[in-house]
Amino acid sequence: MNRIKPYSIVIFVACIAITYALVQNFIIDPEAKGFLSHKSDYNKERMNTSIWLTVMYVHLFFALIALVCGVANFSDKLLAENRKLHKVTGYVYLFSVLGVVVTSGYMAPYVTGGKVASWPFHLLNIIWPAITITALVKIKKRQVMKHKEWMVRSFVFLFTNMLIHLVKLILEKVAGLPYELSYTIAVYVAMIGLVVTAEMIIRTKLRALMKKSSNKI
Repeated sequence: MNRIKPYSIVIFVACIAITYALVQNFIIDPEAKGFLSHKSDYNKERMNTSIWLTVMYVHLFFALIALVCGVANFSDKLLAENRKLHKVTGYVYLFSVLGVVVTSGYMAPYVTGGKVASWPFHLLNIIWPAITITALVKIKKRQVMKHKEWMVRSFVFLFTNMLIHLVKLILEKVAGLPYELSYTIAVYVAMIGLVVTAEMIIRTKLRALMKKSSNKI
């Protein structure tokens, strides 16, 4: 029986994330009324809903582009057959991450849960570009293994929103916690969980694959 390849899992999870984002934001709640209804009165008074929605859709656009480019760049076949395209999609990925971070910087102060929930987003907006640029620096130095490791650390954060809402749903519907508290806890659980997941992937699957490849040389 053939084992499921790690790259197939990456594609599968990415497809789930893309489908979730498109269905949630363009079919179920295109104006984010359900999500915005949980904002505090203080945030509702401060924020311009029209501008927030525009920024949110720009944020979503960059996130989806980054997700597609990230998946493409983990393809060994693409790297082997078209290094130029791999390089181009890599730079598009970097630019898209910066777009996600800039738009997130606007939305973070209005996040559900107030300042306690916004702190992780502010921190992420600092470390995510740093991680992604580190990946670029590593490949410029021809440190392929290190480049892939830092790309894994960067790529996992594209699943932040989906994981936050999944954890929030469990805490709210199963544990019976209030929406705002569920969302706040979910923010921390998701971000810490993604960091741990990245390190687990690097220390197990990625390094095993690299070792296997080196043995073939």
